[in-house]
Amino acid sequence: MVNSDERRFEVLRAIVADYVATQEPVGSKALVDRHNLGVSSATVRNDMAALEEEGFIVQPHTSAGRVPTDKGYRMFVDRLHEIKPLTPAERRAIGTFLEGALDLDDVMRRSVRLLAQLTQQVAVVQYPTLTRSTVRHVEVVTITPARLMLVLITNTGRVDQRVVDLGEVITDDDVSRLRNVLNSAMTEKRLAEASAAVAELPDEAPAELRHVLTRVCSVLIESLVEHPEERMVLGGTPNLTRHSADFPNSLRQVLEALEEQVVVLKLLAAARDSQTVTVRIGVENEAEEMRTTSVISTGYGSDGMVLGGMGVVGPTRMDYPGTMAAVRAVAAYVGEILVGR
Repeated sequence: MVNSDERRFEVLRAIVADYVATQEPVGSKALVDRHNLGVSSATVRNDMAALEEEGFIVQPHTSAGRVPTDKGYRMFVDRLHEIKPLTPAERRAIGTFLEGALDLDDVMRRSVRLLAQLTQQVAVVQYPTLTRSTVRHVEVVTITPARLMLVLITNTGRVDQRVVDLGEVITDDDVSRLRNVLNSAMTEKRLAEASAAVAELPDEAPAELRHVLTRVCSVLIESLVEHPEERMVLGGTPNLTRHSADFPNSLRQVLEALEEQVVVLKLLAAARDSQTVTVRIGVENEAEEMRTTSVISTGYGSDGMVLGGMGVVGPTRMDYPGTMAAVRAVAAYVGEILVGR
């Protein structure tokens, strides 16, 4: 026999499902007609009254049905026993779409577009954080005999190019020696460690390379130091306008908040684990202007190393199981692609 708490949760789950699907307040008769709850209309009404008293649902206006509150959505999400998996066809489509990316920028653009399409919400993807990256390779390209291009490539596919004016002519042999010295000092090191190693190179260099190496290393250190701003990609903002009824007085402030990079990066602050999908509902969001939204986020990476975060922003009335599944799946593919590059 189902106890009263379990039965009331089934009523709450049915209210959430119907309200997400119809955007209409849900009445007891509709619940009995649409769901096999196994109890009478009178019992459903009593359960709804108890849920309302406890703050899980609310009546938006007299003679209306009930809608879930933030507290109700939270209980619904917390009681999800597992995130429903995507179908094999959906997984194949994600993999095919993302594997066609040409470089890191393309991976980010494709990821945010795909996530927005899958969830019909606003998608946010953070570029890999530099402090968590390692140096894969440094290429030194001769532009003129007295000018070089340095190309720094990280393990996440991030590419930084800098031009160095040497003030003197350098031979092809010395360019090759310079390339070997730099790669020996930097390859496979975290960026902070690589910066420290580069700083010591001029003192250890042969006299004939010392002046050139000093110029090159000063430019490289600028590339290796953590950028003060994080980069991210935002997509699917028009999806919010399709849910404008969910933001009767706050759509403009939500849109303005999404334009503030600092606010959006804070939304991903909880995404420090690629194994966990975090859900922040309504008032749980730190930024006041985002308290009519829900944010679903996770980290992406591999082998215990989180490179960045991604997630979606939408109204509190959203398909939580489906959105959580999409966020987790896209994050897993992005992590595999970047770590495997």
